[in-house]
Amino acid sequence: MHKNLVDASPWILRFADAVPDKGTVLDLACGGGRHGRFFLARGQKVLFLDRDIAALSDLAETPSAELIEADLETDAGWPLADRLFEAVIVTNYLWRPILPQIVSAIAPGGLLLYETFALGNEAFGRPRNPNFLLKAGELLEAVSGQLEVLGYEHLQLDTPSPRVIQHIAARRPS
Repeated sequence: MHKNLVDASPWILRFADAVPDKGTVLDLACGGGRHGRFFLARGQKVLFLDRDIAALSDLAETPSAELIEADLETDAGWPLADRLFEAVIVTNYLWRPILPQIVSAIAPGGLLLYETFALGNEAFGRPRNPNFLLKAGELLEAVSGQLEVLGYEHLQLDTPSPRVIQHIAARRPS
């Protein structure tokens, strides 16, 4: 089993069975692709997107994996145009200018699984910059009127290390 499969977020694992079997999962700002690899192992198609995809080179010949190298924080903007996904997975990443595009990329019946650091985390370490920390209720606001919330939490976790996070699981009505 690939190391990244073991390291998948408990939040993502909790809602994984709610992700539709057909279609494509987007692992956004994926890093080494721990969550996309989990969905590949479940037999799903996955689009991996990050500004550096070198850590995904072992997936280059995998038919059900699509790799896109793009910096989401440049003037080039959202590289996925009108594509829709059965699930969009985002962990440990926040770039507020693309939140509306992330929510819009959810297909009917599809799921958004988002988890990242929130205000209060600065007491424990990085990130400390408020530009990269979610405000209370910010993910709820981002999906309001568009997606149905299946689960949401803003909390402090102590293991494996202390941190303050916010996460949401939300579905676009069919």
